[in-house]
Amino acid sequence: MDEMAEIRWHGRGGQGAVTASEILAEAALEEGKYFQAFPDYGPERMGAPIRAYTRIGSSPIRQHCQITQPDAVVVLDPTLIGIVDFTDGLKEEGVLVVNTPLSPAELRSKLGFDAGKVFTVDATRIALDTIGRNIPNTTMIGALLKAVEVVSKKVVQEEIRKRLETKGNKEMAKANIEAFERAYNEVTQA
Repeated sequence: MDEMAEIRWHGRGGQGAVTASEILAEAALEEGKYFQAFPDYGPERMGAPIRAYTRIGSSPIRQHCQITQPDAVVVLDPTLIGIVDFTDGLKEEGVLVVNTPLSPAELRSKLGFDAGKVFTVDATRIALDTIGRNIPNTTMIGALLKAVEVVSKKVVQEEIRKRLETKGNKEMAKANIEAFERAYNEVTQA
């Protein structure tokens, strides 16, 4: 990625897209980088499509607007395929990371998307296996970092641990770190 990485997250309310954006930004802070993380949603309720954004840079970030030409797009919910045009504005050499049981080649074909790099991982299955709930946010952070190392894996894992242990749940922190690791290792690229 260039001096500044811009990431757009697509998910549904309650899946943790905003939290994923914040965790990534907090990891950037720990590495001494500049960052922004913010959501884009209105009065939607649980299950409604939402977007979140993360900017990470090596110098101060002067832009304060939505990300319309992201370097990477992360899709937390496979039901958004065909409903939301999450490839809109994605840079030609951009990275698309999608939670789906489809292979990257199958997803490319379904989307008619022939630019950039496509990564897929069945984050829903991993989240259900490890966390016991369909909250694929930490899982998708693992897949994203395999595709594009905008921050270090170790620092993100520490941020996940701190965030969840602060809420008094060491077992949930451990499960989310396991989900992160599995996605990092299981994501595939086309």
